[in-house]
Amino acid sequence: MKTKNIGFIGGGNMASSLISGLLASGHAAQQIWVSDTDEDKLADLGKNLQVNTTLINDDLISAVDVVVLAVKPQVIAKVIKNSTASFEQANPLIVSIAAGINQSSLSKWLGTDKAVVRCMPNTPALVQTGATGLHANQNVSTAQHDLAENILRSVGITVWVESETELDAVTAVSGSGPAYFFLLMEAMQKSAQALGLTEETAQLLIEQTALGAAKIALESNESPGTLRARVTSPGGTTEQAINTFNQGGFTELVDKALQAANNRSIELAKELGEG
Repeated sequence: MKTKNIGFIGGGNMASSLISGLLASGHAAQQIWVSDTDEDKLADLGKNLQVNTTLINDDLISAVDVVVLAVKPQVIAKVIKNSTASFEQANPLIVSIAAGINQSSLSKWLGTDKAVVRCMPNTPALVQTGATGLHANQNVSTAQHDLAENILRSVGITVWVESETELDAVTAVSGSGPAYFFLLMEAMQKSAQALGLTEETAQLLIEQTALGAAKIALESNESPGTLRARVTSPGGTTEQAINTFNQGGFTELVDKALQAANNRSIELAKELGEG
């Protein structure tokens, strides 16, 4: 991977995070390109990360082996259509991190012969602890498969799915997932303050507890259910809280929430793929 030139169309937060991850993993700054319509953003990226910058997407496409489409979903069709000739001539691997834009739409705009990997990263990638689902079309070679994985793995873990429809589930689970945990943390903080803790104390305790629980889960071979049971002593305080959650239909509510996110992901693909 370190011999490949990588270009990012769009220099926003996710692109900046991926570039930082690549640099930290040893990729040379001179082999990374970024294009954007914001001159100030490009100036900052060039100064802080020492990467190549350009206002012209066609120049970037012609210089790299892989193009990461990191623009907003609403403008991705226009970006691709404005550079159709360059994509055709250079024929780079296309890695899309644009949420809601499916393979069918990308192939319609790029051409059915192009190697395309569609990715669903999440916001913790901004702090190098992301979780990304990936799906490759039939034109992606083994080397390109590894290249795409290495790019996204520079900011966290990666998982490949066999069916593109699984990315809707990935969106519902990890793409939207950080917000679910923030919601629980927000509710816990309000309750903790009502119980008498200061805002600062409540927030610190909740954030560290969330971090610790995630770390235990990551480092353990046991299921979340087993881990929960181990810290739930019969007749104790934790059992009382868990029982209250269950009586309120907690599991069923989570299922409904993820189903809603999954269904919305499917709807967005239809809406954003038009044109």
